[in-house]
Amino acid sequence: MGFGRGAGYLLRGLRLWRERPSLMLLGIVPALIVAALVFTLLVVLVLYADDVVGWATPFADDWGDAVRGVFRGALYLVVLVGAVMLAIVTFTGLTLAVGDPFYEKIWKEVELSLGGDVPDRGVGWIRGAIDGLVLVALGIGTAIVVFLIGLLPVIGTVVGAVLGLVVAGRLLAGELVSRPLEARGMDRAARAALMRDHRGAMLGFGVCVQACFLVPFGGILVMPAAVAGATYLAREALAGQPVGGS
Repeated sequence: MGFGRGAGYLLRGLRLWRERPSLMLLGIVPALIVAALVFTLLVVLVLYADDVVGWATPFADDWGDAVRGVFRGALYLVVLVGAVMLAIVTFTGLTLAVGDPFYEKIWKEVELSLGGDVPDRGVGWIRGAIDGLVLVALGIGTAIVVFLIGLLPVIGTVVGAVLGLVVAGRLLAGELVSRPLEARGMDRAARAALMRDHRGAMLGFGVCVQACFLVPFGGILVMPAAVAGATYLAREALAGQPVGGS
């Protein structure tokens, strides 16, 4: 029940596209900026990766044309696939680093709609950017681990993909939920203690958000809804409601 309830917070956030479209459109601005940057870098990589692979493998120059072509072609595909996976796992962190002022507006509006105690100010752009970059670093580390697991025969690909989705989703949920909690002066230990009883909801929310990011352009549309959903989750945790229970 906790996992399913966590997924429900994302659905609540997605409903804001119907109820508050102007607010949600504001939230896609940083995602569009990061998506445009990532897309540009990927295009540059597609154009020049072949030259880079050739430069990095001079030992293959004396090989036969067919063998050299297959070898460098395989490396070219590995580089492109790796770049796409890296873009996926770092998209959220980069977007949060760029767009904290936009997302602060979203979670504050959600807080106001729920009433009660609402922080006067957020964590600040600098702190938000640092947290976003930390998430990028964790995403890169996760991608490396998933890649290594994927090298295992037979089960490596499936296990690596599932583990990557779960770990990346849990990291993402923790980062999104931290914004409204940190704005209330809660340090990392206090946030961890508060959410300890809601692990199932955190996991369900994070995995569903991360899965949406795997869909082309999904991250752009889902990101503002994820910020809103994380705020609902944080507020119900603060209110002592059983967000992770059965």
